[in-house]
Amino acid sequence: MSTRIARLSPQLANQIAAGEVIERPASIIKELVENSLDANAKQIDIDVEKGGIQRIRIRDDGSGIHKDDLILALDRHATSKIRDLDDLMQIKTLGFRGEALASISSVSRLYLSSSTNTSQQGWQVTADYQNKPKLIPVSHPQGTTVDVHELFFNTPARRKFLRKEQTEFSHIEELVKRLSLSHFSMGFTLQHNKRLIHQLRPATSQSLQEERIAALCSRTFIENAIYMDMENATLRLWGWISLPTFSRSQTDLQYFYVNNRIVKDRLINHAIKQAYQDVLYQGRHAAFVLFLEIEPQFVDVNAHPAKYEVRFRENRAVYDFVKHCLQKSLAATSPVSAELSTDSVQQTTDQPRNESMFKHINSYNNINQQTIFPLHTELSPSFSSNVLTITPSVIKEEPEHCFATTPISNTPIQATEQIEQFEKAPPLGFALAQLHGIYILAQNTEGLIIVDIHAAHERILYERLKQAIENTVVNSQALLLPISLHLSSKEAEILQEYLALFTQFGFEIENLAAETIIVRKIPSLLAHIDSQQFIHDVLSDLHENENSQRFSEKINELLSSIACHSAVRANRNMNLSEMNQLLRDMEKTARSNQCNHGRPTWKQLSLSEIDRLFLRGR
Repeated sequence: MSTRIARLSPQLANQIAAGEVIERPASIIKELVENSLDANAKQIDIDVEKGGIQRIRIRDDGSGIHKDDLILALDRHATSKIRDLDDLMQIKTLGFRGEALASISSVSRLYLSSSTNTSQQGWQVTADYQNKPKLIPVSHPQGTTVDVHELFFNTPARRKFLRKEQTEFSHIEELVKRLSLSHFSMGFTLQHNKRLIHQLRPATSQSLQEERIAALCSRTFIENAIYMDMENATLRLWGWISLPTFSRSQTDLQYFYVNNRIVKDRLINHAIKQAYQDVLYQGRHAAFVLFLEIEPQFVDVNAHPAKYEVRFRENRAVYDFVKHCLQKSLAATSPVSAELSTDSVQQTTDQPRNESMFKHINSYNNINQQTIFPLHTELSPSFSSNVLTITPSVIKEEPEHCFATTPISNTPIQATEQIEQFEKAPPLGFALAQLHGIYILAQNTEGLIIVDIHAAHERILYERLKQAIENTVVNSQALLLPISLHLSSKEAEILQEYLALFTQFGFEIENLAAETIIVRKIPSLLAHIDSQQFIHDVLSDLHENENSQRFSEKINELLSSIACHSAVRANRNMNLSEMNQLLRDMEKTARSNQCNHGRPTWKQLSLSEIDRLFLRGR
């Protein structure tokens, strides 16, 4: 082999570029559909054969390509979407590099046909690895058709890496699902081997959008999801998130878009995971279809060859915004908010969505003004002072008065009074009885409510403990033998930057040498953990994400344990007053639709459902 430097041929350069962009048939469809979307197409038809290995044909009704630009469109870095560096700094289209068609034509036989609204007829250009493009007239309506045959016919080594037909088509189907979820206003059809797989009509209202989601992600998901829409001056987050009681064993139902672009971002995923942290079973995953809108100059989409990754100018601001919005939405999952949200969805369901950014009524600036009901039940004496002290004895102790905040009357409630109450019953109604010391049976205007007493009380206590600790000073515990800890140079640098954070959570740390520290005090709440490993883990988090949730995670784990051990146990007899007090507290507590472990706390049986059990009305 010669050691002299030589310029690669254009064909070889295109094939190398194709290695980055064209991984499999689904990669081709992504590039071509994004071109169609950039051309303002309203209908996109996708037809594939043999999993896309034999043929891929995509037709749109967009603006089309001018005759004189068809051959140029096959050249590398030829594009109509950017002109200068300023355009690159604020990209508003899905494609922008001008590499897709050149890369595809270098590893397949490509036929590109198009017509504009001013053309008298359509034109087609054919291209493959060896021959020069040829331009011929054809009959073609306004729009563009790209027909790709024999993928990797001239690169047998790459063709061997393709999977079986059904595997490749499953990747295509998943991609089309992601694309159609990101552009509700577009119509899509997908055919495989002449068989229609999906036919999706434009969805311009919320009800139609939810129908599309149900068709692609299952009706069960949309029935167990809540719609959210929040924004601030520069960011907007909207979409559908699953209730904590609807979780997945895999991350297969997670769709996140930035300015309608499919992205896979660790920062975003971490923020969403943290928002769901204390409402899901360990090892379970949330489901969501979410859209983040941000001004183009604040996000770099030119960070990955396939454009799946983005970089935000203000990582921390985006992380905090996403996490805070989701936490607020999940905190509203209580019986009261469930009843109110139904009305609000019905009022906006058939309103057309305004696609422009930051024009919606729901404002992120108003998030903190959402109604948070006061917690009036007294906390245990451990929380009476400003300094929070929790000892193991607290976990073992059973509260003497779990619910009653007013003296319980010995006078039974008259039947006529109960009837009057039921006519204007609150969301969870009024208690009727206790079942096996485990469940509360209550009647509301819809029918029968069944409440898991322990799960409901556990969530109420947990939320109160979290509120209490937010307004206290964390107690520190002096170590009899201070810990000497050796850090890497990077860890030492991060520790100095975030030393105030460690101090805030009760650590007392001194520098002994450039990369050695002494830990003299640790938080009392975290006395049971391995402090050395914990500090290393926190520093690793700060290095990766510029943020660490390990303090709050460990503290919340302890508070959850306290709440679980302190909550009402099975077979504890409760009177009607105590049961009704629990129902009212549930209505006033954030996230009270599920316990700390993600289990539901209550279920509604409507009167019609009960009627069906007894075959009434037949």
